[in-house]
Amino acid sequence: MFAFILSRLLQALPVMLAVSLISFFMFAFVGDPIAIMLGQDFTPAQRDALVRDLGLDRPAPIQFLHFIGNALQGEFGLSYRLSRPVADLIAERAPATLELALCAALLALVVGVPVGVYTGLYRKSWLSRFFLTFSLIGVSLPTFLIGILLILIFSVWLGWLPSFGRGDTVKIGWWSTGFLTWSGIKALILPSITLGLFQVTLIMRLVRSEMLEVLRSDYVKFARARGLRNRSIHFGHALRNTLVPVITIVGLQLGAIIAFAIVTETVFQWPGMGLLFIQSVGAADIPVMAAYLLLIALVFVVINLIVDLLYYAVDPRLRVGKGH
Repeated sequence: MFAFILSRLLQALPVMLAVSLISFFMFAFVGDPIAIMLGQDFTPAQRDALVRDLGLDRPAPIQFLHFIGNALQGEFGLSYRLSRPVADLIAERAPATLELALCAALLALVVGVPVGVYTGLYRKSWLSRFFLTFSLIGVSLPTFLIGILLILIFSVWLGWLPSFGRGDTVKIGWWSTGFLTWSGIKALILPSITLGLFQVTLIMRLVRSEMLEVLRSDYVKFARARGLRNRSIHFGHALRNTLVPVITIVGLQLGAIIAFAIVTETVFQWPGMGLLFIQSVGAADIPVMAAYLLLIALVFVVINLIVDLLYYAVDPRLRVGKGH
């Protein structure tokens, strides 16, 4: 097991280095942060002094090595826009994004897996046809349009839920949570549905197709011939074997939820890392943009490692292969 984890970590190192290289040099030529920080009226001497203070007068490779060295220590420099440490900004915004991603992922699992199993087992029922038709909405409509429609219905017309913001939060150490206040919970509902709807339909359709394939397999036919009850066949054999590819998709989609929460956070003005990234793009805030992409790459690497470990635990054939 240790060798398995070590090999995955060694494979992740070139990925992280490549993402760091791409993000740093891609954003190094976006906009003019000096003009944004100094405004319209500044002297050449002020500009030269700020360039030296930020280290922008150094060659690009030296700036990159400096960035990597600081990143390994958890330091990403100062935000050009806010003049604050980037690590502090991300630490402030991370709880909002992670809580939103967690709610969206739970919604996708709690709804997507049972509905996928049902539509796979009872594919000719009218309810299955309704679920499949409804799933086209989540697949077809863009995220921002879903968010706008939900705001129009539940915030403007009905007035049940807030249309923006995170509501009241409670500090627990450095972590801020909205789970402990009623307004925080209400504020989570619409963004979670918006972010999780596509994942619900994706997981539902994946589970359905895998269930249909597994139910046609020989070992399920053999189980029926042995006289096993449908409940045992459906949940003891079919669903268990369906979970292997589902684990992969769910793991990767969790990373995608965190990475692509940008649109949802922008629509609902959710104070998370995605909104911070969008605001930084407009101000050419290179340290924040580079740190965000590096963090998202790390999230995907960690999730892939967890998925591989779950594979290792769920599928005995992998352990047998390692033994040989």
